[in-house]
Amino acid sequence: MQKTDYLVIGSGIAGLTFALKMAQHFPKRKVTIVTKGDREESNTKYAQGGIAVVLDKQKDSFERHVEDTLVAGDGLCDTKVVEMVVKKAPGLFCELMGWGARFDADESGELNLGKEGGHSTKRVAHFKDSTGYEIERALLAYCSDLKNIELLPEHFAVDLITEHHFSEQRKGPKTNFSCYGAYVLEQGSGSIFPIVASYTIMAAGGIGQVYGHTTNPIIATGDGVAMAYRAGARIQDMEFVQFHPTALYGDERSPAFLISEAVRGFGAYLVDDRGHRFMPKYDARAELAPRDIVSRSIDFELKRTGKKCVYLDCRHLDAQEFVTHFPNIHQKCLSLGIDISKDFIPVVPAAHYLCGGIVVDMKGRTTLNNLFACGECARTGLHGANRLASNSLLEALVYADQIFSHLSTTRSSESRSKKNDIPLWDDQGMVISKENVLLSYGLEQLQGIMQNYVGIVRNNRRLKKAKQHLELIHRDVEELYQQTKLNTALCELRNMVGVAHLIIEQSLGRKTNKGGFYNADNKQD
Repeated sequence: MQKTDYLVIGSGIAGLTFALKMAQHFPKRKVTIVTKGDREESNTKYAQGGIAVVLDKQKDSFERHVEDTLVAGDGLCDTKVVEMVVKKAPGLFCELMGWGARFDADESGELNLGKEGGHSTKRVAHFKDSTGYEIERALLAYCSDLKNIELLPEHFAVDLITEHHFSEQRKGPKTNFSCYGAYVLEQGSGSIFPIVASYTIMAAGGIGQVYGHTTNPIIATGDGVAMAYRAGARIQDMEFVQFHPTALYGDERSPAFLISEAVRGFGAYLVDDRGHRFMPKYDARAELAPRDIVSRSIDFELKRTGKKCVYLDCRHLDAQEFVTHFPNIHQKCLSLGIDISKDFIPVVPAAHYLCGGIVVDMKGRTTLNNLFACGECARTGLHGANRLASNSLLEALVYADQIFSHLSTTRSSESRSKKNDIPLWDDQGMVISKENVLLSYGLEQLQGIMQNYVGIVRNNRRLKKAKQHLELIHRDVEELYQQTKLNTALCELRNMVGVAHLIIEQSLGRKTNKGGFYNADNKQD
């Protein structure tokens, strides 16, 4: 058993920002970060675009950023949350730069701000086409200098510790529960042990691997949402899965390579195989409409034509400037024999971002005592039905700061009567599974169900079919879970089944089409 003041699950921008701030301001308090991959593996690392922030008051304003966010969210954003996030953005962005994160600027030092879909002006600060990687680098470097941060790579959080782990309350209702930390699997040895914490911060990232065809890394298996759901936390808006319109088509590796939204902001057109632009007939904003509209338009276009992909046309753009702004995209295209000055870039939508998740208030508190959440696994109310491009890194910064601000004035002695009575993980009698083929087959089946039945455009018949098929996978996974010693692949599949269940159930429960959710059987607004 280990003890810590703050347990952070996840090592992306949200988790690292909280850890850095808490450790920096309270050098006698211990912060423990667990991450199932290596130190730098997170959704943050793969974020190409940038951070949306109002920096040029002559050409932009908080009001415009708020309005753009509300429009993209299709009426379901929490206006107070949007206003808070937008207004806190400049100060926290400058703090991030102070920690060593670099952003593109001109010779005079003025930041080069980009424009992306749904934005009414240029307000996206970026570092080439690898902003997330740069932020992750800076935060890890800063955290490594703080002696009271312990980072545990290759450690998988299996379950949150709550009252239902205590024998006298295992069969009781999950009401007014508290979180006391988490059971953690050390992947090298296979041992599972509790990390007991005064407060737990869930920052475990996204769910993209539930769909298979996704821009998310292989670690994005919805672990945070699934753990919180099993523990009894409120989960909401899981039906709002945002598909990025332009994942590179023809490269079958997972994750799918992302052609940043900033490419369209730079002036690229979406065209069919004959070179005809099609977005103007779907929306007046054309290629710069919000992501839900662009993805759905591409889906309609593919179904209408029977083609496998559409294309980005960059031939009219300045090739040298393109290379300067998007060096990684340029190199990726060249590796596939695509010359952006002469050839179209083939693209298709891919699962990209979860707009729902673990419900939190404006202080980052979940419905479980002492459990907080931030980053993509949290449902803050900022995104509503569809996330505005480059608002995700910003949201992570703001909510990590909100949690820090709240906990920095909260006494850590609250509600800790059980923290010394945490039972050890008991896997006596469990056998080491030799059925890994069942896990790989189950994963393939799950991803196929979600891709084919619960995609960009849904209908009730397909959703009900998906529910039936998912139940069979659930039974197999639970049988393995109850009979065998745990490993990461089994836990991930169990989590993905739970996440898929939430997406399907909440999709069936929504009767109006909003943002990233579209059911062909629903009445149109």
